[in-house]
Amino acid sequence: MSAEQNKALVRRFFEAQEDVNSRKANLEALDEILAPDFVSHAKLLPGQQPGREGYKRAIAEVLATGSNTRYLIEDQVAEEDKVVSRLIVHAIHDRRELMGVAPSGREVAYKGVAIRRISEGKIAEEWALGTAGPKLMRQRLEQEIEQERIERERIEQELRVARRIQQASLPEEVPELQGWEISPHYRPAREVGGDFYDFHLLSEGRVGLVVGDATGKGVPAALVMATTCGMLQLAAQALDSSSPGEVLERVNETLLARIPANMFVTCFYAILDPKSASLKYANAGHDLPYLLRTSGEAEELRARGMPLGLMPGMGYEEKQTILEVGEAALFYSDGLVEAHDAKGEMFGFPRLGALVAEHGKERSLGDFLLEELYSFTGEGWEQEDDITLLTLRRSAARS
Repeated sequence: MSAEQNKALVRRFFEAQEDVNSRKANLEALDEILAPDFVSHAKLLPGQQPGREGYKRAIAEVLATGSNTRYLIEDQVAEEDKVVSRLIVHAIHDRRELMGVAPSGREVAYKGVAIRRISEGKIAEEWALGTAGPKLMRQRLEQEIEQERIERERIEQELRVARRIQQASLPEEVPELQGWEISPHYRPAREVGGDFYDFHLLSEGRVGLVVGDATGKGVPAALVMATTCGMLQLAAQALDSSSPGEVLERVNETLLARIPANMFVTCFYAILDPKSASLKYANAGHDLPYLLRTSGEAEELRARGMPLGLMPGMGYEEKQTILEVGEAALFYSDGLVEAHDAKGEMFGFPRLGALVAEHGKERSLGDFLLEELYSFTGEGWEQEDDITLLTLRRSAARS
């Protein structure tokens, strides 16, 4: 065959592929162009077999990823049994993923240079080099970066929603009681958890105080937290009893059927009678509060009880104490004791208990503990969990 005939054969090879893509012909047309023992030294796709059938399958897979595929031959040189083609491939990537790159619907263009050896009127061998591989790798990287950006935006949106849910569930005002000081401190982490606190105004001037933590992070934890806050408020108002254990029992049974099986809520609930200085309390698996006595001793407020929403038919032990003038109770969440410093050491319960015992009475207990926490964790600390502190101090003698 002459050089011009060889070049015409290569052009027919490209035209056959354009026909295949437009469904005017099928891959059988390539059987007339490629030799039975055809070998490709370049791979169109990873894992491609070098023989004719593997090459045809690779062409079919590539063409199936897009539409309107066109081959523009910019230059051709033929010498002896070889034809060198410099070309640009145009296509619209709008059907399937190609080498990890999702279809974009946009037109793409790849440059290439290919050498084909002709034997007995058919293409017997091929070597090729092009820009398709590097371009696809770059596109795949760009798509991965874009997907990461979209995922970050989704997470940030969820965090904003979780914060709004959480903030809407927290009380706007703190009860003012003669002879008592109630001081809440709330520091949300970036990845919002399920911390909450609330106040229930009961009959005869009594006040319910609650601090709790729903398991998990983000929107699910915020929703469970908001649900629990509402249930506690409703149970306290409906029962209007002096029994915190009864309130927790009611909420446990109701919550059990309304939250996912893998979630639960820890909660400490106390009812203060300001007139008698009596604090009656029950605990649903929450971290033990501390009571700072006038003697300087930090006493744990212990009461047995399982977390809310975990098991049906739970009972909650009730205990009672009296707060003398100058004494203070500290309710808190695990975000305080489970904070870590740069070396991985945990703030911990022993440290907290010692600080409560050593705390000077002229300072706010909550502010003091937060200062100690920031000193412990050091600069650059990324808060791991929500931190909730609620202090109750008897500031004057009963009238």
